[in-house]
Amino acid sequence: MRQSTGSAGVVLTDVRKNFGAIEVIHGIDLDITGGEFVVFVGPSGCGKSTLLRMIAGLEEVTDGEIAIKGRDVTDLDPSERGIAMVFQSYALYPHMTVRDNLAFGLKMAHAGAEEIATRVGRASEILKIAHLMDRRPGQLSGGQRQRVAIGRAIVREPDVFLFDEPLSNLDAELRVSMRVEIAKLHKELGNTMIYVTHDQTEAMTLADKIVILRDGRIEQSGTPRDVYENPVNTFVAGFIGSPRINLLQGEWLGGGQITLAGTSLDAPIALTRGKPGGTITVGMRPEHVTVLQGGDSGLKATVDFSEYLGGTRYLYCSLADGQPFVAEQREGPDYKGGETVWLSVPGEKCRYFGEDGLRLDRL
Repeated sequence: MRQSTGSAGVVLTDVRKNFGAIEVIHGIDLDITGGEFVVFVGPSGCGKSTLLRMIAGLEEVTDGEIAIKGRDVTDLDPSERGIAMVFQSYALYPHMTVRDNLAFGLKMAHAGAEEIATRVGRASEILKIAHLMDRRPGQLSGGQRQRVAIGRAIVREPDVFLFDEPLSNLDAELRVSMRVEIAKLHKELGNTMIYVTHDQTEAMTLADKIVILRDGRIEQSGTPRDVYENPVNTFVAGFIGSPRINLLQGEWLGGGQITLAGTSLDAPIALTRGKPGGTITVGMRPEHVTVLQGGDSGLKATVDFSEYLGGTRYLYCSLADGQPFVAEQREGPDYKGGETVWLSVPGEKCRYFGEDGLRLDRL
């Protein structure tokens, strides 16, 4: 089986999609480098699957251009684009063996018997399904069936793999193991892969680049670390991360002085937008919070619920002004509902957003 040269980039230029008079994809510009693993993620209805289907040629492009490997494929049929797609449903032929399912597309393309045997054999080795070749789909587990579906894409030797929520039908434990298998597959093949999911854990663990969509627009794209540590707005900050970031409403007094829930906070960075006296949103990740042992400084909070997860405990709290707050606790005493705690967050770990939801400290 040939290996990817890493040159099969995908470029979207002002891509738009209308359903009747309603525009659902609004001028997407995106440059995917050959060999990248890119994940489209966002809430239901954000347009991620529609965008993937447009790249695949399963949805017509209303306006704009899609290029794969430097070639305009906007108006080409799916079979002419050099892509292979793996769907949420396995879509295997139930009356065929695994071997026949893998070979079917090649037979339809009139490939020779020797070539078919070579490609199918190689795919079965990569996915470790050689021992399943004579079974039918009804005799396989969900994970095995998904491997066969991926194998059917591999034998086509595409330039680009497209995955549309391929793990959503699997149980939690199997999803974890399949994530590892897909990551290994990308490392071995080196092809460009575009993957759609609503699961941010999949996005963070698999992606070289994450593309976060909302309402048919790209809110932010970048490495998992960048979108987590440097979100451009409150939507991205709140969407990426589990538990969610704490987004607290406060008042900016000017300079680096901020008041939150009656407590002063020093922001050690210059806020480049907004105006003193206005509302400011301060983002605090739960893992950056320190639960103070005693004392009466920091943010005062009342514990509503304590979630014990072994090495980590999450305290779900209410601040003095009623705003919810989550703190991660690695050590210290066990807190129960109704107890008072004091919380501290270094100002340099916070992210600051204006009334329009955009970052104040990034520009």
